[in-house]
Amino acid sequence: MANDLMFYIYTNIDTDINIDEAAQTLGMDRFYLHKVFKNVFGRNIYESIKSIRLQKASNLLITNRYSTISKIATACGYSSQTSFIRAFKVRFGMTPKTWRNGGYLQYSNKLLEEIQNRAFYVTEPQIVKRSPIEAFYLRDNGYGPHIKQSWQKLQTIIYTLEPKNYTLISLFHDNPAITSLDACQHVSAISLDAKNSEVNLPKFKIAGGVYARFEVKGEREDLLHFIRWVYHTWLPQSGYETTTKPPYAIYRTNHHLSEDGHFDMDFYLSITL
Repeated sequence: MANDLMFYIYTNIDTDINIDEAAQTLGMDRFYLHKVFKNVFGRNIYESIKSIRLQKASNLLITNRYSTISKIATACGYSSQTSFIRAFKVRFGMTPKTWRNGGYLQYSNKLLEEIQNRAFYVTEPQIVKRSPIEAFYLRDNGYGPHIKQSWQKLQTIIYTLEPKNYTLISLFHDNPAITSLDACQHVSAISLDAKNSEVNLPKFKIAGGVYARFEVKGEREDLLHFIRWVYHTWLPQSGYETTTKPPYAIYRTNHHLSEDGHFDMDFYLSITL
């Protein structure tokens, strides 16, 4: 129930989200939904919506150089640029303009200062058209060792059902270079050919569209620096802009399940001109 609402929020973050309408769409009681959501995620629905809007906006301010601050505010669900600037300053300690003009670098460096520089291998990205992907998923609050437990549960499904074909997927709602790791939302997912009735997990659909695909290999500790490089270096220099769709990774080797902690994956970033 709480996961369904969180998915609804992320999917509709560019709109004026009405909780009554959301509850009706999901077939849930509004007051019970508030209670369950807070028990699961540790904060109320409105706080979560505000946080997600600001996280999306802070990222778009870095990557979408040709979009005005007003356009980014609208894309993240703000009807007023004034209210957006006020909320942004409270959250990040600076205005959106200061953030865009380099303030994000100091903020990002502080978050990553305890992580040593790493060297990952990545190919020149290809621009591809992706179809939507239906998948079963588990959501975790924060990036950390506890995520492995979710992957082990998905691995149990593989061992139990023995599907002929399956795909392991990570969905990255937040940019960990500008969002503290304990505040990031991570989704572990599996797309497989088993019947829906055989899997007792929530299901969602990853949006299709135009993506930049990066083939990347490295160790567990490299991932944060790779994502930072994508957002802070490659994207601003590429001539593309990103959207509010979250990036996702399809694994050939999953570092949460591999014995040596290495990953080999295709990383997909939604792009537009």
